Amino acid sequence: MPTVSRTVLVVGGGIAGLSAAYGLAESAASRDSPTQCTLVEAAPRLGGKILTEQVGGFVIEGGPDSFLSQKPWGVELCRRLGLADRVIGTNPDRRKTYVYSKGRLEELPEGLALGVPTRLGPFLGSGLLSWKGKLRLGAELLIPRRRERGDESLSSFFRRRLGDEALERIIEPLMTGIYAGDADSLSIQATFPRFPEMERQAGSIVRALLGSWRRQGQISRGQISNLSPSSFVTLQGGLSEMVQALTARLGHLRVLTGHRGRAVRASGAPGGYEVVIEGTEPLAVDALIVATPAYDAALLLESLDGKLAALLRGIPYASTATISLGFRRQDFSHRLDGYGFVVPRIEGRALLAVTWTSSKWSHRAPDDAVLLRAYVGGAGREAVLEQSDGGLVSLVRAELRAVMGVTEVPVLARVYRWPRAMPQYLVGHLERLAAIDERLARWPGLFLTGAGYRGVGIPDCIRDGLDTAECVRAYFDKGASRAV
Repeated sequence: MPTVSRTVLVVGGGIAGLSAAYGLAESAASRDSPTQCTLVEAAPRLGGKILTEQVGGFVIEGGPDSFLSQKPWGVELCRRLGLADRVIGTNPDRRKTYVYSKGRLEELPEGLALGVPTRLGPFLGSGLLSWKGKLRLGAELLIPRRRERGDESLSSFFRRRLGDEALERIIEPLMTGIYAGDADSLSIQATFPRFPEMERQAGSIVRALLGSWRRQGQISRGQISNLSPSSFVTLQGGLSEMVQALTARLGHLRVLTGHRGRAVRASGAPGGYEVVIEGTEPLAVDALIVATPAYDAALLLESLDGKLAALLRGIPYASTATISLGFRRQDFSHRLDGYGFVVPRIEGRALLAVTWTSSKWSHRAPDDAVLLRAYVGGAGREAVLEQSDGGLVSLVRAELRAVMGVTEVPVLARVYRWPRAMPQYLVGHLERLAAIDERLARWPGLFLTGAGYRGVGIPDCIRDGLDTAECVRAYFDKGASRAV
């Protein structure tokens, strides 16, 4: 029996869509499978939020600047792409992170797992919390387990376990900075499920992290190590190296940039789809991977399944911006002895965080310069983004003057805006995903992937994209076995 040729369309060329396309290309090459794949991206370039600029010796990341090495999928993909020797870690001589608290920068104590102490000594000596706040956190050992098994917000969980001060001064700026979200709305189960798991298993997250329960085997070493905030890596020339390497490995896959998917309708063939694409003829495919933000996926799929589209529209997104400023080193007065600082919402400042880029990473600025990167916006704080680019630069300079005492004039400024870029995993997010999966089951050959669903980080998106490619292969194999 002759082998049947299969066609796949990937809509969306961010890191999840590229990973899915790469997985399909690798699978087709290894199996000599006659699968024809097309990748469509609305923007004029691939990579989505990954955007690196090199200007006058500065390496500037417009979007994410790193990924967590303890989630293995990012590092593993770099190895598969031949980039293993390009992966670099943070500067080991500057292992400090600060929190802006009550008008000054306070060093984050060593031994914190996303804000929760794993070592008592450094924590007790920290000035971030009052003694009342420290005692309340220590009392977490006596707080009973929550009896209800349903979801709750980040703020509800950590306020209940650790108290107001620990939540507002340490945990909220560290955790919500990852999601640019509001701790009162974000789901603990969808964002940091290991913490409620520790509560259930050990009765106390402090006890679990201090190690007594880990030694008894009830909380594994891996569960704790994966909560470490320090193991971030990047690529020597910036994260766009990953995008370029992925693109180069797509083989004969057809890539269309500057083309937006407009609508999807079921075709006459079982499990087949016809996709209306802006600027070209409709494309009939056997399988469709939608790797766009959830709100764009909703627009694309509205004509196919209105209920599915409504579920997708229910995933909100927050807008952010990054502002990178370069300064002459000889003029710069601050010692930059760490990776940067985060700002608690309770402080009422415009900044979410500032990375001291040239201190955190090597080769990010010329030897005679320093590079800083500020983050603004996020859920409930998006009004700041109404300013012009020049206004944002002026705002960040004023904030740096107030927080760090920086009065120098930058020699370089770059503003990158990311409208509706950060998916918000609100309380009930996992239930929404289950409902989405239930609707998808009605449409064989239709798959969703991307940051809007099961993880916002680069490794999460890589894993989700590669897993989706495997699902497509399994779907085709199942169809082939039925045909035989």
